[in-house]
Amino acid sequence: MFDGRFRQGVERGLGPVGSTLRRLGITADHVTATGLVVSVATGLAVAAGWLIVGLFLLILSGALDLFDGAVAKASKTSTPRGAFFDSVSDRVSDAFVLGGVAWYLAGWKHGHYAVLALAVLAASMLISYERARAEALGYQARGGLMERAERMFLLGVGLAFGVVLVPVLWIMLVLTVFTAVQRFVRVWRQASAAVPPRPSARWRTWRPLSDGDEGSWRARRAERRRVRTRP
Repeated sequence: MFDGRFRQGVERGLGPVGSTLRRLGITADHVTATGLVVSVATGLAVAAGWLIVGLFLLILSGALDLFDGAVAKASKTSTPRGAFFDSVSDRVSDAFVLGGVAWYLAGWKHGHYAVLALAVLAASMLISYERARAEALGYQARGGLMERAERMFLLGVGLAFGVVLVPVLWIMLVLTVFTAVQRFVRVWRQASAAVPPRPSARWRTWRPLSDGDEGSWRARRAERRRVRTRP
C-alpha cells in the first residue's frame, strides 16, 4: 500500500536530503549497501534477544531504503542496475531480519513459533516473485494490503512490545497471504483479458499461401534440419 501510493511522494519530500547526500559524493548504491549492512545487523540483534536495539536498527534500515531512492532521483542516476540491486538487497534484508526473529523465537519455551516467522518470510518472498514475474510478462502487480513497508512497520511494533510479537506475526502472515491472493487475481485478470488467437488464425500466420512461398518454406525447413544434424 505504501509503495504503491505514498513512496513517490515521500521520496520527493526527501529531495533536499538526497541532494545533500549527492553533493557529499554518496550514491544511491552506497545507501542501498549501507541499508543492507544495517538489516544484517538488525537480524543479528534480534536473534541475540536485543529487541530494542533491533527496533532502532530496523527504523534506520527503513530510512535508508527511502534515502536511496531520493539520492537516485536527485542525481538523476536511476538505472536498471540500481533497481536490481535495490530489489535484491530488500529480499536479503527480509531474510536476515525475519530469520533473526525466527532464531529468537526458537529459544522460547514454545520454540515452534519460529516457523511462524519463516512462514511470513516465505509469503513475503511469494508476493515479491509475483510482482517480478508479472512485470516480466508485461503485467502490473504492484500494490496490495501488506507490502514491505507495512510488514516492517508491524514488525517494529512487535519488537517494541515483545509480548505482542507472536500476535503481530500472525497478523503479518494473514495479511501477506491476502496480498499474494490480491496480486494473483489482478494478474490473472490482466492475462485473461488478452485473448490468444484462435487455432485457425495461428495456422494462417505460418501456412504457406502460394506455391512459391511453399517452396521457400520447405527450403528453410530443410536448412534448419541440416544445421541441427551437423556434428
